[in-house]
Amino acid sequence: MEWMIMPLRRYAQFSGRARPKEFWMFVLFVIIGIFVLSFVDAALGFGSSQRWMMHEGYNASAGFRNSGGLLTCLFLLGTIIPYLAVAVRRLHDTDRSGWWLLLSLIPLIGGIILLVFFVSGGTRGANRFGADPLEDVATPVV
Repeated sequence: MEWMIMPLRRYAQFSGRARPKEFWMFVLFVIIGIFVLSFVDAALGFGSSQRWMMHEGYNASAGFRNSGGLLTCLFLLGTIIPYLAVAVRRLHDTDRSGWWLLLSLIPLIGGIILLVFFVSGGTRGANRFGADPLEDVATPVV
């Protein structure tokens, strides 16, 4: 839980480096938040939900779609800056500038390239963006 809310404490800190665990746990926190709040929005009548069923001969399918409403939008607006900050710090850990985040504007290919950057390990030791976050954790406190 500590790793999930760490980017919220470092709300708009775009300098420094972020470990992969910090980035991915925050992404998981945002996904869980969207999932839960979209159902709360639907239960409170803020969102929209749609059930469908199709039956054709021997083929049948059914589904449920739920889109968030007011609470989900407020949650996303509140977490967009911490997401951008932790994504920039994650790119810094791989010794890349935060401007690489603009690749997300290129459909499909930009997202795939950024995913590779986010999954790849960070540079060992200090780089131009600061000290290695793994060394900060690994050093024993005397």
